[in-house]
Amino acid sequence: MLLIGILVAVPLVIVPFYPQDAVYTVSFIIPSLGSIILGSIVCLFRKRDDSTFEWRSSMQRSSLTVLFAWGWGVLVGAIPFVLSGQLTFVQALFEAVSGWTTTGLSVIDVTVTPHIFLFHRSFMQFCGGLGFVTMMVMLVQDKQSMNLYNAEGHPDKLMPNLKKTAQTICLMYNGFLIIGTAAYVIAGMNLFDAVNHTMCSLSTGGFSTRLNSIGEYNSFPIEIITIIQMLIGTTNFAVLLLLTRRKWRQVIRVSEVRFMFLVLLVTVPIAAFSLMSGLNMSIGEGFRRALFDVSSALSTTGYSSMSYTTWPPLAISMLILTMLIGGGIGSTAGGIKLTRVYLMLRTTIQNIRKRLSSPRSVESPYYFRAQGKTTIDSALAMDTAGFIATYFCLYIIGTLLLTITADCSLTEAMFEFASALGTVGLSIGLTSPATGNATLIVEMFGMILGRLEIFIVFTGVYSAGSLLRQKLERIGK
Repeated sequence: MLLIGILVAVPLVIVPFYPQDAVYTVSFIIPSLGSIILGSIVCLFRKRDDSTFEWRSSMQRSSLTVLFAWGWGVLVGAIPFVLSGQLTFVQALFEAVSGWTTTGLSVIDVTVTPHIFLFHRSFMQFCGGLGFVTMMVMLVQDKQSMNLYNAEGHPDKLMPNLKKTAQTICLMYNGFLIIGTAAYVIAGMNLFDAVNHTMCSLSTGGFSTRLNSIGEYNSFPIEIITIIQMLIGTTNFAVLLLLTRRKWRQVIRVSEVRFMFLVLLVTVPIAAFSLMSGLNMSIGEGFRRALFDVSSALSTTGYSSMSYTTWPPLAISMLILTMLIGGGIGSTAGGIKLTRVYLMLRTTIQNIRKRLSSPRSVESPYYFRAQGKTTIDSALAMDTAGFIATYFCLYIIGTLLLTITADCSLTEAMFEFASALGTVGLSIGLTSPATGNATLIVEMFGMILGRLEIFIVFTGVYSAGSLLRQKLERIGK
């Protein structure tokens, strides 16, 4: 609560550069101070011994804590939009959920939105990419820190010490922010847009300060810079650490990295040829559009180079497919994740080969992570299959709900909910300032489930219900 209060106050730093936005200062000060004061009260009066939580497993406790942190962040992040009259309450919640979860779907008209709010939502995405727990661990640690870190969806420790891991991630993240901003400025983007677009591309968020996103610049150098930053954002932090240390051979061996480029190698030409035949584009233009937008979908960033309303069905299907696959596990990206899809394909192929080969033959499948060679055992295969099955069940339910609430075609609903659940942010036109509250609520649930990797949300909700039931039983006695 203290941390979120501080983060919500950060957009005030741009007021000296845009004095006309000073009228919105109170809209940020009230939720910021409110969160800090309430957090201080909790710290002073609600401190308890760990023995009072014996009824729950450490995983349940961590899930509940993470779920509360993200829920509180969404609420406090939404308040400035409401107090200033920029959005309704549901729209403000939607924008905050889209920001913190690094999705990028938006109900704001950026052409009339003050700079302070454009920066606020970009900064939410930048911090959401790191995660609240990662930022907290940099400053404070206790014996629950590792459980919280894992619960937020960070599978790897980059350093022997968790605090150093968080600091290393933050250092890399901010280093890329400086380099990316400088590259954008050199390519012709103004400083404000450069900072915002770099924050959102590294966090694979996709909020833009321009109505037509990156496509409004119509600049090939800016598109290339964005693609590089999106791929950096969708790459596992452990792999990025190897890159910064120039351990190229180890990076090339990582199965997830290889699979990412294989997916791009297959989907980009298919989308390009579809655009060339369906929209009469030249070869160069077709590949340029396909490379940018497919990279945006796979990295779950959500920047676009053009409207998708005229795209051929085959090109749209490539975007849906790559949005479902998603980015790297342990990165800022969403989706099923490249590693899980790779493992699913490996186990499927192994199962087919097992049926065709001699019963006496024994295989020991493995794959390469940044940490080295890892065996694909039955537990890993089961976890992967369970997650993918749950993901597709939620995807089907969400898609059907969107067809009802948004009164749209199945293809449009599939595209939009794949974008929400994968925390992508690309839109086929269903999400806009005119979108109904029911549709926004369905998409919000998809974004939260996608960012927190589904099971954390389920465990947190179950833990909250158990705690409430226990308290009610005590009151009854």
